[in-house]
Amino acid sequence: MTEATATPQRKDFRFFHRLRVRWAEVDMQKIVFNAHYLMYFDTAIGDYWRAMALPYEEAMHSLSGDLYVRKATIDFRGSARMDDTIDVGMRCARIGNSSMVFEGALFRQGQFLVGCELVYVFADPATQTSKSVPTVLRDALMGFEAGEPMRTVETGNWDTLGEGAGALRRAVFIEEQNIPKELEWDAHDAVVLHAVARNRVGQVIATGRLLPAEDGVSHIGRVAVHRNLRGGGHGAAVMKALEEAAHARGDRVVALNAQRSAESFYARLGYLPQGDGFEEAGIPHIEMRRTLR
Repeated sequence: MTEATATPQRKDFRFFHRLRVRWAEVDMQKIVFNAHYLMYFDTAIGDYWRAMALPYEEAMHSLSGDLYVRKATIDFRGSARMDDTIDVGMRCARIGNSSMVFEGALFRQGQFLVGCELVYVFADPATQTSKSVPTVLRDALMGFEAGEPMRTVETGNWDTLGEGAGALRRAVFIEEQNIPKELEWDAHDAVVLHAVARNRVGQVIATGRLLPAEDGVSHIGRVAVHRNLRGGGHGAAVMKALEEAAHARGDRVVALNAQRSAESFYARLGYLPQGDGFEEAGIPHIEMRRTLR
């Protein structure tokens, strides 16, 4: 930590990663083996990037660099034990020209147990020589710590949004779910309304489209979220933008064909199942609808 005498407080952090101590992490003293604490903090850093809506590997590739640990310091004040639920707070405390300092604190309920300081250097992956931290990454980190939104959502046509939306759909539907490409692309793309969510470095992290209404019922489809960022609210943000567009043009009901694996996601957004399930592209689906107000 920056001041050895200062005891971190939960209020010092806006981001927390929760975990439970496992049997394999406890030593013969029946407390967490000291080396595992660094793993806890490193795991929390991974969730920190997800909270920033950054798929780490792709984001760093787009920024032509990567982060390398320069120094890791652990401050032991107490011990966690088997089956404890602990919260790991992380924050980006400082950013220099090519380095950044993360501070972490591990809490059991309100009790501070272990602190950490991680110094990273932004560098060229090929040569591992330091580079200036890109302004867009610097701004995203400081924005996150200030509580600023980590994504934007825009709607538009395929000419404007198709490159990013298409790349994400290809990754999710064709590459991840093995849907034949001839079933993924159709004539609707050129004429319907599309929505994309972007993170602070400009990557498309979620997308969907709104088809024309028939008898007051519009249809949302091709909803996709980056596989590393699911559960972060990005799909819901795209759905909200498309629903607002449907409501603005006077549609009364929104329908969609939900993959069964995503049924609970749409149910949380107020969609109700209709009729029996069916298969599409070899994947179980169910029609769902929501009345717009």
